[in-house]
Amino acid sequence: MAYAASATARPPLLDRERTRNAAASVGLFLAVLIALWALWEGFKAFGESTGLRLGQFEANDRTMPHIHDIVSTLFEPSRRNGPLLIDVLWDAALFTAKEAAVGFTLGALIGFVLGALLAHFVLLQRGFLPYIVASQTIPILAVAPMVVVWVNPRLPPGLKDWGAVAVISAYLTFFPVAINTLRGLTSVDPRALELMRSYAAGSWKVLWKLRVPAALPFIFAALKIAAPASVVGAIIGELPASIQNGLGGAILNFNQYYVTAPTRLWATNLIAALLGISFFLVVLLAERLAVRRAPEHVA
Repeated sequence: MAYAASATARPPLLDRERTRNAAASVGLFLAVLIALWALWEGFKAFGESTGLRLGQFEANDRTMPHIHDIVSTLFEPSRRNGPLLIDVLWDAALFTAKEAAVGFTLGALIGFVLGALLAHFVLLQRGFLPYIVASQTIPILAVAPMVVVWVNPRLPPGLKDWGAVAVISAYLTFFPVAINTLRGLTSVDPRALELMRSYAAGSWKVLWKLRVPAALPFIFAALKIAAPASVVGAIIGELPASIQNGLGGAILNFNQYYVTAPTRLWATNLIAALLGISFFLVVLLAERLAVRRAPEHVA
């Protein structure tokens, strides 16, 4: 009876603990946000009052607009008698999110398959891994125009232009996924691997029953890095593709008016940052669901 009572008492305790942890995470996030806000405004006030200059940088309303001015700009018309800036940036963020989501999915799949192949074939790993690493030493600004020129003519009309941007996004995504997948798949306990082989388990079954579950922490760590990177790749890829519908086009547009309206460019950067954070949070949620459904948590 005592054991049954303790067993029934565990779920409410776990729920309360999770609630406390969630409240602590939200409180910490708000505290850091307020601290960054205060640091920004404090440095700006200090720089303006003392005339501080760091090289060519000078703290003023052009280089460091007030945070509340940046936020309030979102709710002002983007042009005379035009829609609000937040509506324009919302549509641009959705367009960029489509490109980044396709690129992230494509890059994650390519990275996982590549990591699995390298983990299974040691000779292939020794031959191709240096070239995979070298591919990331090329600046993305140099790769993006070439990808647009190569890929665009080969895409159907519905994917033209933004499909090439998704490929650029995938280029930034596949590398961390491939490297971490390789690291995770080869980190299996040798005793567990020997046990699977003693039961005459094939390579496919060893991969999905043993190696992949062991590699999940590595894979999700890579996905959390790759998710915001896919957004960056999509924004950068929109520039050589001459796409005006996404955040890249908005950044390029408002950059031309930075001297007279710097808050609009800062507001665009804020929306881009929030888009990258939202991608990260989606991966974090997927990780929580995958870990919760793992065999050791289902008993």
